[in-house]
Amino acid sequence: MIVAGVMSGTSADGINVALVRVGTSQPMWSRATRPRVVDPSRLTFKFVAQAEYPYPKAVRRAVLQAMNATQASVADLARLNFLLAELYAEAVLATQRRFHTKVELIGCHGQTLYHQGESALFLGRKLAVTWQTGEGAVLAARVGVPVVSDFRPADMAAGGKGAPLVPFLDYLLYRDQKIGRIVQNIGGIANLTAIPAGASAKQVTAFDTGPGNMVIDAVTDRLYGRPYDRDGRIAASGAVLDPVVAEVLGLRFFHRKPPKTAGREEFGREFAQYFIKRCGRASKPDVIATATALTARSIAHAIRRFVLPRRGRFREFVVSGGGANNPTLLAMLANELRPLHLTVRASDEFGLPSAAKEAAAFALMAYETWNRRPSNIPSATGARRSAILGKISYA
Repeated sequence: MIVAGVMSGTSADGINVALVRVGTSQPMWSRATRPRVVDPSRLTFKFVAQAEYPYPKAVRRAVLQAMNATQASVADLARLNFLLAELYAEAVLATQRRFHTKVELIGCHGQTLYHQGESALFLGRKLAVTWQTGEGAVLAARVGVPVVSDFRPADMAAGGKGAPLVPFLDYLLYRDQKIGRIVQNIGGIANLTAIPAGASAKQVTAFDTGPGNMVIDAVTDRLYGRPYDRDGRIAASGAVLDPVVAEVLGLRFFHRKPPKTAGREEFGREFAQYFIKRCGRASKPDVIATATALTARSIAHAIRRFVLPRRGRFREFVVSGGGANNPTLLAMLANELRPLHLTVRASDEFGLPSAAKEAAAFALMAYETWNRRPSNIPSATGARRSAILGKISYA
């Protein structure tokens, strides 16, 4: 089956569409005997194509304003829900035309406006909540195929944090009988999946390590009026403010044990303001360099504290996501990882372009949902059980 995965990340820079071919290497399960545990190893997976479509500036502005907003117009939020679905549909249709391929199913993550993985009091009840917008029914109607969307709530209903969900794909692609691998995705938020050699899905560890590109992009926008530091050029011209990085790494999030998840609630607008203030009168390039170093050091900190002490030896570090295109960030990261004796590799070496990984993951999860099978990994999200993720909209 050809499945399209549609992803809009926390950086809110646009829409990523990945086309993948997914199947099963074993006979299909009947509804009566469908498995209650995750077993990605029986799936076949092949990357087909990938395309990216930037949001129009006004749409990106509206998305960023809606994210983690203390006040918002209900009417505008409803309109944004339908507008994003129209844009997702145009992106899928354009990708089909470009690669002369017809999809049979779509997995759409949607645009995260709010994610609170930890329970907090609201009107007398303790709740963990999430909200991904982009109406699945509209997307299904426009493209003419079923859509699986809104993946996170089912994991949260089972006691999980709703993230990270990409470890399902990580385990399928990167598991090895002899080599332990740490798979690091650097999107707006950075997250890792640790897969010991010969591990079962139950032995996988995964969690958000902290900011990926989010803080770098935010301070670049504030100081330079640019959406991001292209190729890490500004950071390369600056000097890292080590005391600032050390201070930030002392914050509670970085010392909280997994499973844990992060978003703009932790590292969005308010954090960017705090970060710039902590940098004092430093030059603009120094601030960007320090934000870049924060991402690299927070990843290394997470590996040292929460991965290496666990059972299993790790030899390879596989990088994916938009941060993989930042040479300055990768150089800082390689320097941090050198004492840990990890060989740095790109996800492209395994047959999946780094930019396509998250979208491809939701295509894979949509296929599992369509076949009534779970695709969360409880050891990654903290869920009490495996869960079938998402809601299906029929064309």
